[in-house]
Amino acid sequence: MKRPIIRIPALLTSLLLFASLLFIDVPGVLQEPAEDCPTAEAAVEVPLMPGPEALTPYPPEAPASPAPLLLWSKNFDAVSYQLEFFTELPEDLSAADISEKHCYFVPAVFTNAYNPAIDEFAAGSIGRHAPLYWRVRAMNLAGNPISLFSLPEPLFTSAAQPRINSPLPNAFYNNHNGQVLLYPVYSWIGNHGAVQYEIEVLDELPENPGGTEPSVHRIYAAIQANCELYDPEPRLGAYPFYWRVRGLDAEGNPVGVYSAAQPFKVNPADNWQIGIFGDSISHGGGHLSYGPADWEYSYSTYLNVPTVNLSQSGDTSQMMLERFDKDVLPFHPHYLLILGGSNSLRGGVPAADVIADLENIRQKCLQNNIKPILMTLPPINPDNIAIAFNEETAGDWMTQFALVNAYIRTQVHIDLAAAFDGPDEILPTKYALDGLHLDVDGKIIMGETINAAWPSVSTLAEMQVAAVPDH
Repeated sequence: MKRPIIRIPALLTSLLLFASLLFIDVPGVLQEPAEDCPTAEAAVEVPLMPGPEALTPYPPEAPASPAPLLLWSKNFDAVSYQLEFFTELPEDLSAADISEKHCYFVPAVFTNAYNPAIDEFAAGSIGRHAPLYWRVRAMNLAGNPISLFSLPEPLFTSAAQPRINSPLPNAFYNNHNGQVLLYPVYSWIGNHGAVQYEIEVLDELPENPGGTEPSVHRIYAAIQANCELYDPEPRLGAYPFYWRVRGLDAEGNPVGVYSAAQPFKVNPADNWQIGIFGDSISHGGGHLSYGPADWEYSYSTYLNVPTVNLSQSGDTSQMMLERFDKDVLPFHPHYLLILGGSNSLRGGVPAADVIADLENIRQKCLQNNIKPILMTLPPINPDNIAIAFNEETAGDWMTQFALVNAYIRTQVHIDLAAAFDGPDEILPTKYALDGLHLDVDGKIIMGETINAAWPSVSTLAEMQVAAVPDH
């Protein structure tokens, strides 16, 4: 039986379903009043981490609007966050527990930002001399807290301040190493009142910044229920691309205006020396809530050399082979780091087929004067995959992974799998919550392993010669 291949967007679909069952918040969706929200949680045995740090102060001299942006520091172990709001701080406020005296409660937000509509739950606090207060804590996949609440943050407001009138982009490219994706991912903080979003990609700056109408420079558009979109098409060219997003109501009418257009550039003529070619493990993302534009979850972030990321989430080894000419050859990198086959093997594809695909990719590289460097497949954790995706893993996956890695070790390679060796050959949860996509600590180990191997493996890569084709 052919099993489905998980792309990172499927994680968000699962989270949204989970959210709907628990009355969880999706940014931009109004929550129920506090009295309709749960006010108690089951006790957690593990010690709680310190609470997040509020990053958006709104003092009396610089008050917020009635619908402000609230930001807090990321907790890389979090899947979601809970928020509480208070018109007055209770004397018995506990940092470890939800308070029954909050005026508003947000059960879960899947990013470290929120756009509340204060006039819908605490209208009397707007413009007063005393502040509203808010606090936030980090939650795990099971819906249990992993941190204390943050210190209550005072929030002064003024009706004279303009509301946030568009989604706020939070995917930014081309600023540091590892931030060039052939298949970009667009993510944003939702604006209040929107229940879906329209994203458009442009080949020039929009002629109507801050407007509500599509741009004449639009080359692609999609409507998305959540706040992230994986572009299904490669975006490469000599000119910058731009993306922007607007909120919509349930009928498709605009809620506010388009966001500011964000530039990104993926130019094959930029003389890329190193390409990264693979599936979602190389594309980036992890811990269910983080995508490829959360750069801490990309091993390319930790490399000592610039790279262009030619990976696509969801790829099998066959899909990588099929798109090689289209996606790799235009860039013609000197070296190509190749990591692929996990999706195939866990879905029941025989190791022999994956080895054939990888060997064909290797030969294509050599025939085009690209130096291939294969990387061994890190182990997976089928139990965690089942919890995260409700998906079975092929029963003989260990044997099949071992066969593929044995082939890779006969070629010029970097041994990533050895960096995650364990007594039971299962990927520990501390490295990948979902059992497949390595989290921050795992991506750091991948980056450090590649850096350490690079001086010797790049020298070996220069010695490779393409096989003579059969006649």
